[in-house]
Amino acid sequence: MYGRDEENRFPLPAEYVDSVRRAGGLPLLIPPGESHLELLLETLDGIILAGGGDIDPNLYGGKMHDSIYLLDTERDRMELDLTKMILESQKPTLGICRGLQMINIALGGTLYEHLPDHFGEEVSHRLPPRKWTIHPIKVDPGNRLAGMLGELEFDAASWHHQAVRKLGRGLAVTSRAADGVIEAVELPDHPWLIAVQWHPELTTASCPIQQGLFDTFITDVIKLRDHGTKP
Repeated sequence: MYGRDEENRFPLPAEYVDSVRRAGGLPLLIPPGESHLELLLETLDGIILAGGGDIDPNLYGGKMHDSIYLLDTERDRMELDLTKMILESQKPTLGICRGLQMINIALGGTLYEHLPDHFGEEVSHRLPPRKWTIHPIKVDPGNRLAGMLGELEFDAASWHHQAVRKLGRGLAVTSRAADGVIEAVELPDHPWLIAVQWHPELTTASCPIQQGLFDTFITDVIKLRDHGTKP
């Protein structure tokens, strides 16, 4: 879930829950600050690292920027610990936006603090002040993501101003935007770890390609749970 808001509540956009339910999964929401991570990993069949505010640049040797917002030490600490445990335990994981960035940081990677400073405005990855937009995505052939989506080119919802700078250890890039920004990665040595920089959950209700990402994740998670074999 997202960090505590101004009303001291833990929010999460309902589209995440809807997408998981539509895929046949049972969603369990995890609030930031949870300390029983070992029990969570034993209980859950798979993890979705959701989007949200920016990650503290101090965690990846970055610099503060005026555009950085919603820093949350409680969420950063828990998600970084959880992500490292995911990598060690090889728990099936789908990263979305911030989730991709957290995976990259856990593997020693870094981020661009503000994309327009480095890539200009050729592709709009977020509308001002902080609203989502749509832009084309092109996925490289011959990887897990391409196989599960069934399409190599499509439009997707984008809602970020940061992205991978230095790629984390072992990650493979599977998609870039037209301006060169990394849009998807996967970890070939992991049974199931795929992360996308866009927000598939925002359009799953109307786009079979984006819902297919959740459908395949849930299906493969069940296969791994029941048979212990890589899908």
